[in-house]
Amino acid sequence: MASAGFREWLLAVGVSLGTALLVIAPFFWLGNASGHDFGFHAASWLDVAGQWREGIFFPRWTEWANHGFGEPRFIFYPPLSWMLGAALGFAVPWNAVPGVFIVIAQTMAGICAFALARRFLPRNAALFGAACYAANPYALLIVYMRSDFAEQLACALMPLVLLTALELCGLVENRHGSLSRAMALFAVAFAAVWLSNAPAGVLASYSVALILAWAVLAQKSLQPLWRGAGGLALGFGLASFYLLPAAYEQRWVNITQALSSGLQSSDNFLYTMGNDPEHNAFNWIASSTAILMMVMTGIAAISARREAAQEQEGEDRKKLWRMLMLLSVAAAILMIRPSSIFWEHLPKLRFVQFPWRWMAILAVPYAYFSAAAMVRTRMRWIWCVLVLAAVCGTATFLVKKAWWDSDDIPSLQEAIANDQGFEGTDEYDPVSDDHTNLPEKALRVQVLPAEESGGSAPNAEIHIERWTAEEKILRVTSREPLRVGLRLLDYPAWRVEVNGKAVRPEHAETNGEMILTLTPGTERITARFARTPDRKLGSAISLLAVLTLLALLNAGGLRLLSASP
Repeated sequence: MASAGFREWLLAVGVSLGTALLVIAPFFWLGNASGHDFGFHAASWLDVAGQWREGIFFPRWTEWANHGFGEPRFIFYPPLSWMLGAALGFAVPWNAVPGVFIVIAQTMAGICAFALARRFLPRNAALFGAACYAANPYALLIVYMRSDFAEQLACALMPLVLLTALELCGLVENRHGSLSRAMALFAVAFAAVWLSNAPAGVLASYSVALILAWAVLAQKSLQPLWRGAGGLALGFGLASFYLLPAAYEQRWVNITQALSSGLQSSDNFLYTMGNDPEHNAFNWIASSTAILMMVMTGIAAISARREAAQEQEGEDRKKLWRMLMLLSVAAAILMIRPSSIFWEHLPKLRFVQFPWRWMAILAVPYAYFSAAAMVRTRMRWIWCVLVLAAVCGTATFLVKKAWWDSDDIPSLQEAIANDQGFEGTDEYDPVSDDHTNLPEKALRVQVLPAEESGGSAPNAEIHIERWTAEEKILRVTSREPLRVGLRLLDYPAWRVEVNGKAVRPEHAETNGEMILTLTPGTERITARFARTPDRKLGSAISLLAVLTLLALLNAGGLRLLSASP
């Protein structure tokens, strides 16, 4: 049985990998699909790779953003995607990194979907479900039009989050041998989603909350709630090294720019039209993709239900069908305008930005019901042809609409090599700055007149001892008083010293560039990106959560050993 299980998983890997390769097949002759977020992710990968070469293992400050002035992007953007992309840059040519990233993510997506489906369905049906999930219409939309690699990575883990949540709250049989192991596995999957993509983390949180509420009503007991609360607390604890600084330091950046015009839910409900033709065109494509997934999910669910009614079905499968139908309905409702009251009042839901992002949750029922529909002999080939037609039609349409360009990454590499960097991000701009006023080309250190009102800049000798992403050390020698402007944005985590004494930098009139007033003579300036108390506390909580996780796994393992003959 163990050998057969291994062969099944090996087959699942093969099917998922083959499907992922088919998804990126157009990349081989068209180049990279340059979607909305391609430049953002590629720039992050290159920046992280550069910091690793400097010896900075876990970057917090994005060195080359804002044309070298930097920004705290890596404080707020979850780490798994930009660390995976940077790591791939050391293994394959940079232009191949997007394709390899997609193959890894979609292969993992298929494996996670197989893990969910195989719990309840025969092998062949589960394999079909894995292929359906690895190439679901929303995944194709992300690959060809959006290039949101972080969300793609998070979506790959969604089936695992839902499966472990169902086991934890008791809606399906817990086959891990103990509650502690079920809680630990759920916490790891849940934390991994948050560490991949924050909007996907919000979607996963609300989906798990819905599962817990349904379990409480179905079992007429609060026990599922306490189990789920424990799993959620542990999951958030594991991700606290990212979540706590990201939440606390929002006050230091213009985070509300993430909800600027065009990025709010009211602008992105299905088939919403505005004044921007490009936005309207994409929203129509996303909306049509969502409708297609709703219809396909509904047809597959009905077919799966009829098949189940004709055969003896386990209680777990019935519970799973009901739960996935509830999630499907909830996801569909939250994509349309009448649900705006939820988007306005539910905590943090507005930061999901795009209601059609609920397709990330809808894709799981779509894949499972598609697999379940394959169990019915009379409908098997008809359903298979229908799914292939929908997927191939969607892929063909999106490939034609996508923007194909392989020059993005080389252009970013050239900009970094020329000491110029790339554009910054509105929502990660420090509150003291307007990054639109920053020059595209600036010296690392600029000598300024002693008085802000004007005058000529005195002669000065500048010697840069060290200039990395998180540490700037230089000496300035002048016979006259002067000011120097550093190519660096002021941010509370920067600790600046002049001759060993802490100083508070001044700002430029129109932006947040650091400016220091110096006296005649030789002054040694150091600026270091320090570990703020919120980062220390977040790391301590995560360490405590890891120890708790290990204790739960160890306790579960001991129970299994004591129960075995």
